[in-house]
Amino acid sequence: MTRLYHFALSPFCRKVRLVLAEKKIDVELIEEKYWEPSNEFMRRNPAAKVPILKIDGLHMSESQAICEYLEETVPTPALMPKDAKARAEVRRLCSWFDDKFHQEVTSKLVYERVNKKIMRGGYPDGKSVKTGAQKIKFHIDYMAWLLDHRRWLAGDSITLADFSAAAHLSCLDYISDVDWNRSPIVKDWYAKIKSRPAFRSVLADQVPGFLQPPHYSNLDF
Repeated sequence: MTRLYHFALSPFCRKVRLVLAEKKIDVELIEEKYWEPSNEFMRRNPAAKVPILKIDGLHMSESQAICEYLEETVPTPALMPKDAKARAEVRRLCSWFDDKFHQEVTSKLVYERVNKKIMRGGYPDGKSVKTGAQKIKFHIDYMAWLLDHRRWLAGDSITLADFSAAAHLSCLDYISDVDWNRSPIVKDWYAKIKSRPAFRSVLADQVPGFLQPPHYSNLDF
């Protein structure tokens, strides 16, 4: 059995979940309190991070490495282009969201508003929350610019770049921190990807102590 050790509001775990679902790979989801690491958890990943995917006799970590492994071993449906330049663009955008967007937005909003409470790490830092709320505007505008020139973020076909972005935005949408009125083209893009069967388990997530907003699982939001 393929197993994914994950945390529901981790964008990196969601990214892997979306790719697994898109490729129709059955997986057992195991919630992991990575902030309270057990010896067994540390043996799976000494970096003490999720996601960790148990597959093909391996314990794999780091979302991008996991997703590219899945792409190579289960190539259909393809989430990476065949052209080298196009693949480079997909990887650039994956890094954009998993690094820049994560540092400037996700860590400032989701981690402050949700993770601190769950992990008993104190109260949200107002300055960080304010910074995240400001920075997300820039990122939505950048996505709008990309989508004004392309059908999907990295080109004409859906790729890992779209799932990377959607993983972060879905976490933020769970706590109503995305202003979908800022860009109709970004909202339409999210509606398309949110409507895919791969998104169903993500939309069913329930985080204790944090209720889904009414629009979160609504495909016509």
